[in-house]
Amino acid sequence: MKKISIIFSILFLFQGYAQQKELSLNDAVLGYYKGLHPKQLSSLQWVSPTKYVYTEANTYIIKDVEKKTSEKITLANFEKAFPGTKRIPRISSIDNNTITFRKENTQYHFNYKTKTIASAIHFDSTAQNNDYNSTAKAIAYTINNNLYLATKNDPKTTITSFTDSNIVAGQAIARYEFGISKGTFWSPKGTHLAFYQKDETHVADYPLVDITRTPASLKSIKYPMAGQKSELAKIGVYNLTTQQTTYLNIDTSDEHYLTNLSWTPDGKHVLVAEVNRAQDHFDYNLYNVTTGNKVRTLFSESNGRWVEPENDAVFLPKSTTDFLWMSEKDGFKNIYQYTTSGEFIKQLTDFKFIVKSILGFDTSGKHVIISATGENPTEMHTYKVSLKSGKTTNLTPANGTHRTQLKGNYLIDTYSSLDTPGVTSIVNIKNGKETILNAAKNPLEGYKLGTTTLLKLKSKDGFDLHSRIIKPANFDPSKKYPVLVYVYGGTHAQLVTNTWLGGARLWMQWFAAQKDYIVFTLDNRGSANRGFAFESVIHRTAGDAGMEDQLIGVEYLKSLPYVDADRIAVHGWSYGGFMTSSLLLRHPKVFTTGVAGGPVTDWKFYEAMYGERYMDTPQENPEGYANSRIGKYIENLEGKLLLIHGSVDPTVVPQHSMEVLKEAVEKGVQLDFFTYPMHEHNVRGKDRVHLMQKVLDYVLEHNQ
Repeated sequence: MKKISIIFSILFLFQGYAQQKELSLNDAVLGYYKGLHPKQLSSLQWVSPTKYVYTEANTYIIKDVEKKTSEKITLANFEKAFPGTKRIPRISSIDNNTITFRKENTQYHFNYKTKTIASAIHFDSTAQNNDYNSTAKAIAYTINNNLYLATKNDPKTTITSFTDSNIVAGQAIARYEFGISKGTFWSPKGTHLAFYQKDETHVADYPLVDITRTPASLKSIKYPMAGQKSELAKIGVYNLTTQQTTYLNIDTSDEHYLTNLSWTPDGKHVLVAEVNRAQDHFDYNLYNVTTGNKVRTLFSESNGRWVEPENDAVFLPKSTTDFLWMSEKDGFKNIYQYTTSGEFIKQLTDFKFIVKSILGFDTSGKHVIISATGENPTEMHTYKVSLKSGKTTNLTPANGTHRTQLKGNYLIDTYSSLDTPGVTSIVNIKNGKETILNAAKNPLEGYKLGTTTLLKLKSKDGFDLHSRIIKPANFDPSKKYPVLVYVYGGTHAQLVTNTWLGGARLWMQWFAAQKDYIVFTLDNRGSANRGFAFESVIHRTAGDAGMEDQLIGVEYLKSLPYVDADRIAVHGWSYGGFMTSSLLLRHPKVFTTGVAGGPVTDWKFYEAMYGERYMDTPQENPEGYANSRIGKYIENLEGKLLLIHGSVDPTVVPQHSMEVLKEAVEKGVQLDFFTYPMHEHNVRGKDRVHLMQKVLDYVLEHNQ
């Protein structure tokens, strides 16, 4: 009888596995569109300090946290004003009466109570970089290199009219470094518009080829490579009343950077961080917008490695003088209080972890609400910090990575963890009470998947190295499994997080489950959210510390009895492509196979803003540039290396891969290359399935 029971149990387990659904690679790569990502409340945002809105079944649902009331805005609300409407429009903003949204080349203000159009702003159909201001009831936008303004009375007021294509107004500058994400900045009362401008006259043209034409045509972009001429930045301030522009009196002939542009609450001044070209010093300056003259330097920061201001000033409630500033000058990004007279008030936080952002203040104005990693750097939490004492309260104590929206005394908190697909709740920041709005179901329930574990290793100098290992489905510890190491390793990125699936992409689960692979990832020194010492170790020696840490990960893998130490492959993209090719060529006995996508192969070909921060210039650091150059080690290739590059990559330009291929030919080294025509720095859309098939097939074929 006992024997029969054992046989029955084995049969039951077999039937359980047989019933499991199997992911396809197509499903794994396009999982978001296949319904394989946890479902959250769509378009969730605040309406007022107590009301929030989300969409469901082509309907906006508005709920009041305190009154417990609910109302709906259905498609019928829009049909009279917008005949033929098939779907509710996507909200730009919403209040208790009005929805603002864009439809084609018109910004509408729609009163959903009366079901009428309150106002409409038309603008040019070719407009880009649209920046709507609800107070001014105006839209700033760009066409080609110039800046324009649209109001309900005039769809196209010209702010700049440069005929020289080298002059660019109203767009992001410095290639989106220093936290720059846009080029226009409205004053608090909407009376003025500050904007970035750049002169690229002396920046080299880089040729990209458009093969969609017959014959193919040249499309040049401006690309300031490390050590070469860069752009000259300006800041203009447009007065909507006088329709005149004043430029700040800043001499950038030395090619220094203008960053972190923000307004004082009274709209009389702007604040600008001015970073020198060497990026080891910045001054935080106050400018008068009427005269354009500098009023004073509020403070300065210097560092022998680099400085990198990325966050704007945040003024205290009801104050036009006192503001909070985020700096990592003590080794971790903390919050400091200053005044516009240049007085240092105090250091508000003294964390040994990273503050990521300031969300705002509670209704009383006595606390600032911030997002920070907390003691576990793989997580993100929201904290309440007393402006008087610095006392800190974690408002999101559940383990995981939290993303929150603040309004008044409430947070909308959405978080996930390794085992939690997603939970969305309302949190009362006064008493910590939480009301759950949505708990996402596991969209992968019933699928054959691997097992994900987060772990910590140690660098040689004592830092924790957070890692993730995905074991195959039906894992058998008595077997030997091949490994794919997925790597990035560069700054401003973190791959291992306490989020759903540990931050892994779904194709990794597919590879582990369908191909019996172990997939391993380690965040080496140089990666994000660990403090300045951890990140800045890469200075002038890109890749060295990262490779040392990745090899610690490999030694850990080799210590596992179920790892086939002779079958370890590596893959990464961008900085990860640099790490992949570096690891394969500089440690040729460790990996059998590498696939390097969009790889930086020579830092002298990379952009000045990013590259010079970490490597200095080629003239200042010739040894560092020479030692990190991939081509230097091409003759070390013992395994198989595939380079992949988008043909019109404007970030890591194709010259990176071309240089390595040329050197391989000259030295008689065989390697493989594949290009994705007309794709930029990454392969997106349906073509990404082709990319991942290419990458993983190559690993399967050669990691033998």
